[in-house]
Amino acid sequence: MYTALYNHIRKYVAFADADAAALEPYLYKKEVKRKEILLKPGQVCKDHYFVKKGLVRMYLMDEKDTEKITTFAIENWWVTDNDSFITGQPTEYYMQAIEACELIYIKAAERDALFKTVPAYESYTRMIAERALVAYQRRVNFINMMSDEERYRFFVESFPGFLQRVPQYMLASYLGFTPQFMSKIRAKR
Repeated sequence: MYTALYNHIRKYVAFADADAAALEPYLYKKEVKRKEILLKPGQVCKDHYFVKKGLVRMYLMDEKDTEKITTFAIENWWVTDNDSFITGQPTEYYMQAIEACELIYIKAAERDALFKTVPAYESYTRMIAERALVAYQRRVNFINMMSDEERYRFFVESFPGFLQRVPQYMLASYLGFTPQFMSKIRAKR
């Protein structure tokens, strides 16, 4: 049931069967349909999701009601609004399934008890958070330092699997340009 998560944890830390048994009471599963909303602005993000199967996105709406996608999460990736999850403050984000998803999640209210019960999981969480911070810094760098076309090429080379799974208008939003510009870039190929 939780094998994908346990295998992911074992890539980063020593994680014995006893750790898995101690972690299991803190794990929950959720199946969501395509386009189902998991989080809306004004809600508090109470769950941290591990994507077992499917694809999730997080986005904001600007003053012109244009989506600004900030995050995609595919299999073996975590997704949450960290600010809301950690502080308990309402979110500004939407979180939505792009595909039907199988999710494993932990609850914010149980996180501290979980860390005390399964120290290996706390170490794993720290390592995942560090990797997410590096990815965020790299994204800021490529948004600010690369041209639109360079950003597109970099994304295509780094994450080729996304091209078949993410609608082009969503990919354009994530990369910071219009769907029309995306079409022009793709036509050059």
